[in-house]
Amino acid sequence: MKLLHKVALVTGAGRGIGRAIALRFSQEGAAVIVNDAELAYTADTVERLKKLGGEVMAIKGDVANREEVDSMFEQAAQRFGRLDILVNNAGIRRDAAIAEMSEEEWDAVIDVHLKGSFNCARAAQRYMVRQGYGKIINISSPVPPALGGEGQLNYSSASAGVEGLTRALALELGRYNINVNCIAPDFIDTEMTRKAARREGMYLDDLKRFAVAGIPLRRLGTPEDVANVALFLASDESSFVSGQVIYVRGGP
Repeated sequence: MKLLHKVALVTGAGRGIGRAIALRFSQEGAAVIVNDAELAYTADTVERLKKLGGEVMAIKGDVANREEVDSMFEQAAQRFGRLDILVNNAGIRRDAAIAEMSEEEWDAVIDVHLKGSFNCARAAQRYMVRQGYGKIINISSPVPPALGGEGQLNYSSASAGVEGLTRALALELGRYNINVNCIAPDFIDTEMTRKAARREGMYLDDLKRFAVAGIPLRRLGTPEDVANVALFLASDESSFVSGQVIYVRGGP
């Protein structure tokens, strides 16, 4: 098992990519802390992890709130005594053209994606530096995302910021044997993708036809495709990989 005796915290793990990553890590032996903005969102993921026989802990927490983030990591450390892997997966969409985008819509997306990733990385590194070991995996998006070109100023800006955060953290934390990388998925079949498609007037069959036309591999990606890349970055197989942005989008 690639993550045996490791402890991982995955934000936004109640559904989609976050849930797939939590399940993949558990299958490889990790104890997993499942986080989401509401505890009810974590129930399905926790149940699936328990069925796998894995060790799991659910913690409610808003990643945009520093106090809640610090409390979340303290609870995790009290339970497991260490933290080896952080996956910054929590994210939201509030698409609107610049003329219509409110300050609240801008702030909400930036706060969850970019500030949330900063808050969690800041909390996680305290434990990782002491251990002399850690893996931080940020989830971003290509800039701009392929699905939809307009009305994504906040989402694209946050994604660009997360990629910059990744490279800067890799430089700063590398001396402590902490790897920091970013995964940028696109055309992944999740509820967020389907909602984005519906805003463009497409349903699932339309989206699949659009994907087949534009993706060299001729299919939509799955959350499991992203989880497999996350597993590589969380394992010691990637010990000399840091500061990288890996695109999971079925083509260049």
